[in-house]
Amino acid sequence: MAACPNHPTHRCDVSQALQNDTFLRALLRQPTEYTPIWLMRQAGRYLPEYNATRAKAGSFLALAKNPAYATEVTLQPLERFPLDAAILFSDILTIPDAMGLGLSFEAGEGPRFAHPLRTEADVRRLQAPDLDSLRYVFDAVSEIRRALKGRVPLIGFSGSPWTLACYMVEGAGSSDFRTVKTMMYERPDLMTHILETNAKAVGDYLNAQIEAGAQAVMVFDTWGGALADGLYQRFSLAYMQKALAGVHREWNGARIPHIVFTKGGGQWLEAIAETGPDAIGLDWTVDLAAARRRVGERCALQGNFDPTALFASPEAIRMEVRRLLDAYGNAPGHVFNLGHGISQFTQPQHVAALVDEVHSYSRKLRQMA
Repeated sequence: MAACPNHPTHRCDVSQALQNDTFLRALLRQPTEYTPIWLMRQAGRYLPEYNATRAKAGSFLALAKNPAYATEVTLQPLERFPLDAAILFSDILTIPDAMGLGLSFEAGEGPRFAHPLRTEADVRRLQAPDLDSLRYVFDAVSEIRRALKGRVPLIGFSGSPWTLACYMVEGAGSSDFRTVKTMMYERPDLMTHILETNAKAVGDYLNAQIEAGAQAVMVFDTWGGALADGLYQRFSLAYMQKALAGVHREWNGARIPHIVFTKGGGQWLEAIAETGPDAIGLDWTVDLAAARRRVGERCALQGNFDPTALFASPEAIRMEVRRLLDAYGNAPGHVFNLGHGISQFTQPQHVAALVDEVHSYSRKLRQMA
């Protein structure tokens, strides 16, 4: 094991050779024997074993902040389904929590912050967090990486600077984002301060995950699609680019692919591609064939099965998988995923049908070439 240079007390285990690197090769637009698949929120409430572990932990935050529990739930979907990647079990709001905003999760209401940024004084006090306060995340990355024993790659992630800002100003989720958007329009200087602070924090946070063992990283821009054209580029995309500019592209001799995902961002694919990610995540509203034409050779694509289609019959699920794979075509650079997170009400056997069809039908497509 090698010590992480930026975090000397943290240890990174990078000794395990990958047994399945299909996901990483697809992100780098290299040929693969089949289309790899993983699912947003693949470790979650649709799995009975996840609910049992969460009950043991006592709460979502207790689960996320305990590396042993986080490792247990990260591996659970891999025990059920032959997925091609694992993703760190954590939450996008760990960064603002470490900034002192007081994160809590209320039953049936989702995340809330006790101290949202509502005044100029609140904003001016904001500073990037001490990474040591997020050590539980990096410990979880290392523990998961050891537990995987090289089965599949491990994805690290963060929320985007804009999406974090939405929660930090609103104090919770929102249907119209009127508080954060009012600040953006009236006081762009304050919004810029928040975004600059968040961009630095996101970059440092992702680097620490990579140094702890993450083999790819993803930025979730859940609320970028709430912005008007022009403002998306200025207040969301520019700060994702700034955050990722300093994030490792290589670590310990291995390429570290970068994935960016803006929900509702289909109209901006060309602009996103210009910022230089290895892959762009697509929500379910985007046509895969058109998206591939629009980004050309610049990056891979990830997506974009409608999570609601998992409530249909297994045969209907398989038909939709085939439709999407046919739309992308028999070419490198596609990672199959949902167009957003999986619903807690999804039946696991329907996920099994999805994964099986992606693997089996994409193999057939390769053989037909």
